[in-house]
Amino acid sequence: MDEIEVMSLVDSLYNMISEAWGVPLGNDKCIIEREKALEILDEIKGAMPVELAEAKRLVSARDEFISNAKREAESVRKLAEEKARTMVQSQEVYRVAQQQSAEMISSAQAKSEQLRLAASKYAQEILKNTASAVQNTADQLKKQCDEFQAKFGEEPARKEPAPAEEEPVYEDLPVE
Repeated sequence: MDEIEVMSLVDSLYNMISEAWGVPLGNDKCIIEREKALEILDEIKGAMPVELAEAKRLVSARDEFISNAKREAESVRKLAEEKARTMVQSQEVYRVAQQQSAEMISSAQAKSEQLRLAASKYAQEILKNTASAVQNTADQLKKQCDEFQAKFGEEPARKEPAPAEEEPVYEDLPVE
């Protein structure tokens, strides 16, 4: 018997009671056909075990479905948490790597600038020393030429006043 038949039997019993004649002086009492009412109730009782078994099976299936859904939801949640944790860790590793990279680049640039300044200073010093040495050598050559000419009777070369010992300025040199 299916649900529709059971509901039909319940409706029949309801209609039988609602259409029954009332008992005099008994407002909430009525007279119904006993045999017919018992017959409907027996049919309902007969259908109930089948309906109850089906209801129990449905409730059990529903409970199992809910249990499976909860397990799956928990599994998905744990997987999402693990993925999020991994992403946060990889982002943290990336951030630390970026920070270390920036520090290394900054340090390398600072060292490069120090080396460039030291090399520039060294080159200026070498050029200054070379210019001084060349000037000294030129002065000695001129002196020796003058002495040679004086010794062998030739007129000494015109002596120009020696330039004041100034240090050459090499600031115009490009430094890179």
